[in-house]
Amino acid sequence: MADLTDKTALVTGASRGIGKAVAERLARDGATVAVHYSANKDAAEETVSAVRRAGGRAFPVQAEFGTPGDVDDLFARLTDELERSTGQARLDILVNNAGIMGGVPPEEITPELFDRLVAVNARAPLFIVQRALEIMPDGGRIINISSGLTRVANPDEVAYAMTKGAVEMISLHYARHLGPRNITVNSVAPGLTDNGGPVFQMPEAVEQMARMSAFGRVGRPEDVADVVGFLASPDGRWVTGAFLDATGGTLLG
Repeated sequence: MADLTDKTALVTGASRGIGKAVAERLARDGATVAVHYSANKDAAEETVSAVRRAGGRAFPVQAEFGTPGDVDDLFARLTDELERSTGQARLDILVNNAGIMGGVPPEEITPELFDRLVAVNARAPLFIVQRALEIMPDGGRIINISSGLTRVANPDEVAYAMTKGAVEMISLHYARHLGPRNITVNSVAPGLTDNGGPVFQMPEAVEQMARMSAFGRVGRPEDVADVVGFLASPDGRWVTGAFLDATGGTLLG
């Protein structure tokens, strides 16, 4: 466990799944965590409650990505809450996790769906990084959640994979740009991870997915959260611009 006492973190899409597990991990390590959500306020409040029950510090912050003024809304609310909670608008750790999937055959991708995926999955993270740097001190951490689908084909998610490839480029180029400030920027790529969705309630589907992993099981959100926790910690200081495969060996073939 790292010591993130007196650190602050923003985790986007933290109301469930990987984002929730990341928020809980960073809070357990001592950080004050902003739990971002788009629409499900109750789920975000449950994440905050889980953190507080465990003795951590967290607060919810809402913004719907892909809408006009989304990043402005996020940072207006975030800075207000940081000042209220910690006495200053300082952000030490940013985890860009929020995202949406396509889930349609390539022939059925529409310009509207593509634009929505780009707006939420690529445009928002880019401008969130840009804004975060205004309040991030030297030595900060930026972790962008990508996907194993940038390395293995799934035609129904070609547009989604394109946006995640863009996220990896954000990490690569900002890592070089921010090196002089000792800010690390990395991509973490989950694989098949149980996010509580309906498919993970189907034993046959879970068994099939488990066979794709070198470990013979489906990933848990905590598996990915612990990788993020390492990158967010002082121990991750010498890793930047990296693509970390957190798929449980799914990409090994």
